[in-house]
Order: sequence, then C-alpha cells, then structure tokens
Amino acid sequence: MRLSDGRVAITASGVDKGAATVDDLLLIDAEGQVLGEMRRPSAETPLHLALYRLSSDIGSVLHTHSVAATVLSRLTPGSSLVLQGFEMQKSLSGQTTHEGAVHVALFDNDQDMQRLSGHVAERWPLQHGLLVRGHGLYAWGRDVPEARRHLEGLEFLLACQLELERSTSRRT
Repeated sequence: MRLSDGRVAITASGVDKGAATVDDLLLIDAEGQVLGEMRRPSAETPLHLALYRLSSDIGSVLHTHSVAATVLSRLTPGSSLVLQGFEMQKSLSGQTTHEGAVHVALFDNDQDMQRLSGHVAERWPLQHGLLVRGHGLYAWGRDVPEARRHLEGLEFLLACQLELERSTSRRT
C-alpha cells in the first residue's frame, strides 16, 4: 500500500502472502529501493509502483495467482476478458447493475516487469484490476479494504466465468 509520505509497504520476496504479517512487509521508496533493511521486495514490485504512478487514486494494489485467473487469462483471446450478467459485478466501485459489462484488461506475461508496466501504461486508464496471462490478477483501490473488495469480487467473478465456460463446453 502507498503511505501518505510516498513510501510503499510491500511484501518481501518469498513470503507466503496468505500468512503474511506486518513483519513480512518492507518499506520501499517510489523507485523500489528498500529502506532500512536487506530483504528483497516481491519480483512484481515494478508493476505495483507503475500502478501507483499511473493514478494518485490508487492507495493499494493486491495480487493473486488463482487457478481461475490463470486459466481464464490463457483461454481468453484478445486484450480483455468480459464479465457480464453476474450480480457480484456490483462489488466493483461504480458498478450498479449486473446488466453492464466489466472489461478486465489482459496482458501477455513478461519477465521484464518494466516492459510489462509500459504496456499497462499504454492502455491506461483501467478500472479495478488487470490479468497477466498465465500469471494472475492484480486489483487495486483507494485503500486496502477497497482493493481487497475488488480483488475478492473479481476472483469470484473469474471463478463463475470459468465454471460457466466449463459447463458450456460440456454441453457441446
């Protein structure tokens, strides 16, 4: 998460994110330099920092590697995954109905996080989150609770979409 003084709290590399505590967080500056200790930040730090630079409204970025996000990102051609007709779309800020469509941007995976960040910047602005093919979901919000709501909402929607695609393929 972005702190009021411009520093960023981010998990250290190799930390089990599901069991992370405050002791597993590092403080880094806006360029990704660790402040005051020797541990390394997460390998995805450059993309997190790019998102903070792209919007001053982003106060927290969360990232997961779920099966649904990873599989759907590989199965979906094109530059976005469209989610439509699910009540949980309303878990995303600004979404007031299941009737609209939520477009989740898709990006090809790249081990060069600076280059991937550049591709994200080229397509900015994006809303709520993005998928990296074969890798996972990034979601953001004004603060940690909103980012978590977006993450959990998108993960639920992705799981529903994957089930929908599975059931559709079984019938054909």
